Amino acid sequence: MESWFLNDWFISLSPIYQSLFGGLFTWGLTALGAAIVFFTRNVNQKVLDAMLGFAAGVMIAASFWSLLAPAIDMATAQGITAWLPAVTGFLMGGLFIRICDAYLPHLHLGFPMEEAEGIPTSWRRATLLVLAITLHNIPEGLAIGVLFGAAASGIEAAGGATVASAVVLAIGIGIQNFPEGTAVSVPLRREGVSVGKSFWYGQLSGVVEPISAVFGAAAVLLVQPILPYALAFAAGAMIYVVVEELIPESQLKGNTDIATLGTMLGFAIMMLLDVALG
Repeated sequence: MESWFLNDWFISLSPIYQSLFGGLFTWGLTALGAAIVFFTRNVNQKVLDAMLGFAAGVMIAASFWSLLAPAIDMATAQGITAWLPAVTGFLMGGLFIRICDAYLPHLHLGFPMEEAEGIPTSWRRATLLVLAITLHNIPEGLAIGVLFGAAASGIEAAGGATVASAVVLAIGIGIQNFPEGTAVSVPLRREGVSVGKSFWYGQLSGVVEPISAVFGAAAVLLVQPILPYALAFAAGAMIYVVVEELIPESQLKGNTDIATLGTMLGFAIMMLLDVALG
């Protein structure tokens, strides 16, 4: 039985369309956050750092409550050694982002151009900033798609993956995408980029989410035995992004306490959403 907040029409959709709508929702909140730039070119650095910490907390909580725990339950239901898919998929997800990180040109928020990562390029700072956010939005979209695919797998009762839990994950990721959109557009505006371009680059980082969500759902529907591995893969990719990018960026300006409290709040809210609604 699905949760009270779900519409029958949405439940009746195929997981591909559910994933698409989930990804479009998270993209929309990224754009909404980027739209802050139309009203101000300055957001207090402490606020930005707290927002980045909040995003990190949401992703950490989602990685366990929405992805790793169902992966372990599904493995048990399939008669697989419970820890094997979780550990294997988790490490593969982190390795995937590490490889992307090594080759895709990008620049983390708050860092000078000299510290751009990936292969050398002449691309502009704005492009590299967007690519950095885009890189960590890929596992978020995958997570949404994989969970919707898992809900349609026929083993949701045993695995704990339902349409409701997938919707909750999309809501949580959407909430943390709002500050990410702001964290891209406002610094660009501060550096003299026009309002329109600052907004464009801010929302552009979220475009990849509906695409990767649909890909994730299609992959697990075609090859259902990979479900627990796919869930853990998305979790590993998200945790790698949190540790390598979000937490360092949130504390770069010295606002460590505020950023840490933001992380705690984000974790608590995502945990609340998942337990109460999922």
